[in-house]
Amino acid sequence: MSTNSTDEGLLTGRRLFLRQVATLAGSASLAPKVIGAAAVAAGSAIAAPASAQPAGAPIASAPAFGYESLGPDEASFVEAMVNVMCPADTLTPNGVDCGLAVFMDRQLAGGFGTGDRLYMRGPWKQGKPQLGYQLPLTPDQFFKAGVAAANAACRGRFDKDFDQLEPADADAFLRDLAGGKISDIRVPLGQWFNELVYPLFTQACFADPMYGGNNGKVFWKMIGYPGLPATHTRDMVNFRGKPYPGAKDPKAIQDFS
Repeated sequence: MSTNSTDEGLLTGRRLFLRQVATLAGSASLAPKVIGAAAVAAGSAIAAPASAQPAGAPIASAPAFGYESLGPDEASFVEAMVNVMCPADTLTPNGVDCGLAVFMDRQLAGGFGTGDRLYMRGPWKQGKPQLGYQLPLTPDQFFKAGVAAANAACRGRFDKDFDQLEPADADAFLRDLAGGKISDIRVPLGQWFNELVYPLFTQACFADPMYGGNNGKVFWKMIGYPGLPATHTRDMVNFRGKPYPGAKDPKAIQDFS
């Protein structure tokens, strides 16, 4: 297969993915569903809340320029990842230019990332998956632990960090992460990607632009979503299954402020 046909296949697959998740994004929870109870014991060895860090423990790197949470290595990983998952084409710019990395960073820096809605006092015991998030880590800590573990796995396979990979290799690596084919003794990478990273990515695509992603409402325009007018009951009845007249110029929260 030629390089051009391979690239076109990647682009087509990613665009189909974006269209398919559009119907789920509106009802997706802002928190990951289940990270995996079996990871509780392993999670305690990854990191602990800042108040529980022992003296002399490594200090997280300062956020990269333009970010509030992601350090330089984490920002490089996330930017490369969103560009693979949302490549530039005739429908949208690449993921970074769409603001996807910024959205994810802001979520991790805010109440979601710091675990404001999570019980974080322990004791940390294994629980059933239906009990929800079971790790002694905030989502921000778990996200960063996963980035470090994924980069380590990437170096083991390719002898380079994720952000240095060719697009085809990066795409294959992400598919293996999602498929649970890449393991780490400390971090459940399959669950990390599927239950934390992937939901944040879909939210970044379809959330209101005021939260940092979906720059220029580009994803709303791509799927014909009119923005806030879609919440009008009469519109939902009259235009169900039909193109909405205002979809070419969708309205976001800031358009009404």
